[in-house]
Amino acid sequence: MTRILRSAGLAVTVGAVLSACGPSPQPIPLVETTIPDVQAAILDGRTTCRMVVQGYLDRIAAYDEPVNAITEVNPRALQVADSVDAALAAGDEPGALFCVPVLVKDNFDTHDMVTTGGSIALINSLPPDDAFMVRRIREEGAIVLAKTNLAEWAFTARQSVSSAYDTTRNAYALDRVPAGSSGGTASGVAANLGLIGLGSDTGNSIRGPSSHLSLVGIRSTIGLTSRDGVIPLSFDRDIAGPMGRTVADVVRVFDVVAGYDAGDPYTELGRGRREPDYTAFLNADGLQGARIGVLVPLVDVEDPNEEIRAIFDQAVADLRRLGAEVMEVDMDLDAELDRSNLFCRRFRYDIWTYTGTLENPPFRDVATLLETGQIHEHAERTLRNYSQLPLDVHPAQWDPPCPDYPDHEGRQAFLAAVAAVMDSVRVDALIYPSWTHPPAHIDRANEEYRGDNSQLVAPPTGMPAITVPMGYSYGNLPVGLQILGRPYSEGRLFELAYAYEQGTLHRRPPEGFGELASEGGED
Repeated sequence: MTRILRSAGLAVTVGAVLSACGPSPQPIPLVETTIPDVQAAILDGRTTCRMVVQGYLDRIAAYDEPVNAITEVNPRALQVADSVDAALAAGDEPGALFCVPVLVKDNFDTHDMVTTGGSIALINSLPPDDAFMVRRIREEGAIVLAKTNLAEWAFTARQSVSSAYDTTRNAYALDRVPAGSSGGTASGVAANLGLIGLGSDTGNSIRGPSSHLSLVGIRSTIGLTSRDGVIPLSFDRDIAGPMGRTVADVVRVFDVVAGYDAGDPYTELGRGRREPDYTAFLNADGLQGARIGVLVPLVDVEDPNEEIRAIFDQAVADLRRLGAEVMEVDMDLDAELDRSNLFCRRFRYDIWTYTGTLENPPFRDVATLLETGQIHEHAERTLRNYSQLPLDVHPAQWDPPCPDYPDHEGRQAFLAAVAAVMDSVRVDALIYPSWTHPPAHIDRANEEYRGDNSQLVAPPTGMPAITVPMGYSYGNLPVGLQILGRPYSEGRLFELAYAYEQGTLHRRPPEGFGELASEGGED
């Protein structure tokens, strides 16, 4: 059999998979491997999907304890891997993400694993079906390897601590936070406990942890991607999406999960707006002729960290070296952020809506957790604040009302103001440090929390933003470059980020999580 299989840019023959002429399959090194690396090794017979999955399971067993990223390992992961191997041997066409072991934040519904949102109150909650993104990656052959810890109910950008699974640490510095709320996904992917991950972002929670863990993370345009089946924090701001070690891997997953979903009414906004193939934007020369604006209010900050500012200045120099024209862009950002009612505290209503999708929910009103004590002390104050608002009345009907994103005059005006500034200087994108300060120490997570730029523009405006590694402060603390674009410009953002990544190659793995002997490496 010589039929050609094409998946995620690979072109091989089934004969290569079935060939008995070469050496027998062996485990492959997994540290910093990529989706194309793994798929090529399987398709040419050097390894099997079972060996890849077993390798990651071994890494979780060996390395997760100090970071505490993983909440539950999928007991069916090896069984699914065997089915992938059998399908390939039978000559079946593989999906775009075949044998991609994925770490999934524990606020994504999975029909075969509990979904807790970090809450001990949902420790036995088994959803009736998968979140839209989980279903899509499974349809394309990916394997849900494990679920990951998060800040309880995704309440905070500061750290990832939950009543269900306690504290996640930064894989680059175990005495530092990974940020929140997708800290488990970030530390797990950074330490190579999975090939790629899924996270969610209401204000910071994909891009902030990605920056602190030297990862790539994308918050898409509101309406381009579905949040169906993701436990909400604020449905009018929530975004879900991939977090990975390379731009190319993130793009491959994004290409599968982006698009319309009848289960998420916001995706009506983006219907017909996705690109046919986001992988077509993986252009190493993508910065040639680009016009990029430095968003001054998010760079020239009070109490700056000089190391991170120097790293950002070097990033600007690198962008110019790689062919971009870079200029300063100023605007009165404080005036935009002073618009009234930009953040709707609708968590209680949104959780009431979510628990209504469960077959036997342990509660309907999240406020009742305050009476039972089933909440971590770090989350209690936030929950008390949210619990003062209506339960079963849509926020648009409150007094004063809190409209959905497309009907929110303040947020739409903020979006128009940023777009007008970009248009006035004809820039493709705006840039700034994802964080202007390094990760806080675990024991001073609140006191040292500062410099979180991710909260300020993309969430209220609904614009897309991607963070990509731009270096390390103090030797080993990752720093991220954030690139913000116009609505539905994800393809261009991927192009700019990929060109910068390929032209700088800042990403390196954290120390202490090397190859295992079972991966063909050394202990």
